[in-house]
Amino acid sequence: MSVPALVLVAHGTRSARGVRMISDLAEAVSRELRGTAAPEDISVPLVRTAFVDVLGPVPSEVLRDLGSVPAVVVPAFLASGYHVYQDVPREIGESGHPSVSVTPAMGPDVALARVMRLRLRTAGWRPGDAVVLAAAGSSDPRARRDVRRAATLLSAQLDTPAQVAYVATGSPRVPEVVAALRESGSRRVFIASYLLAHGLFHQRLYEAGADGVAEPIGIHPAVVRLLVGRYHAAVRDLIRTAA
Repeated sequence: MSVPALVLVAHGTRSARGVRMISDLAEAVSRELRGTAAPEDISVPLVRTAFVDVLGPVPSEVLRDLGSVPAVVVPAFLASGYHVYQDVPREIGESGHPSVSVTPAMGPDVALARVMRLRLRTAGWRPGDAVVLAAAGSSDPRARRDVRRAATLLSAQLDTPAQVAYVATGSPRVPEVVAALRESGSRRVFIASYLLAHGLFHQRLYEAGADGVAEPIGIHPAVVRLLVGRYHAAVRDLIRTAA
């Protein structure tokens, strides 16, 4: 079997900084795959990016371009909602690709919670400060469950509760939770950005009235290793299926 390509599927953003971050993340994943290849390997996986909204190429286009090369689709989403359960399978079906494996979404995961802890500390968070985990939001109850799980993982990393709030879809909204924490006596409130990249949603967090806003999860060695791990697990499944 040919070495399966890795198709990193992200949401898409109009932010040039956000688009560049996704591109840089894909390149970091490609470097990690080259670094973990066995010395006798003569080829390493092709890494491509695709987007389900705002900009292209869409996953079906990328998969068609791969021809008969097997593919592993890795959804770069922090929770599994409409895009993971509807958009990704539809795009795979429309591509007509004969051999595709789809990994779980990248979040929630303890690796991401550790990165959020680092981002919070860089933003000035100290033990005793209140924390709001800010997610984009979704109407899908499975995605909201994933966000609550992410907050639980972050709470364990910080040894303090992380309150869930949403930027765009769902309630409570981020400014409401920040205000409620202040009313309850919290002197300092920090926002943990449960977003992958910069864009409009992250920009809104600076208007929520917190004392500090952590950077998005972005590129970090732990994030890269998480995505590569998803890929390798899916490749093992493809090999077993082809055997």
